[in-house]
Amino acid sequence: MKPAMKIMLNNREETFEAVQMTISELLAAKNFTFKMLVVKVNAELVRRHEYDKKVVNEGDDVMVLHLITGG
Repeated sequence: MKPAMKIMLNNREETFEAVQMTISELLAAKNFTFKMLVVKVNAELVRRHEYDKKVVNEGDDVMVLHLITGG
């Protein structure tokens, strides 16, 4: 059996085959391609330049929000 990790993603439990992954890898795996995203891991804001470095681990609570502007 392959190793897997479970996280909360946008208030839903998700299972990934990786033991850990970066924010960039998570966004790619879930096909989040929208340019204006806000990402929080365990309620801590992750800046875009940190997406390749910030690691998501088993049990983390991740929120990915789309920023939409309008008038």
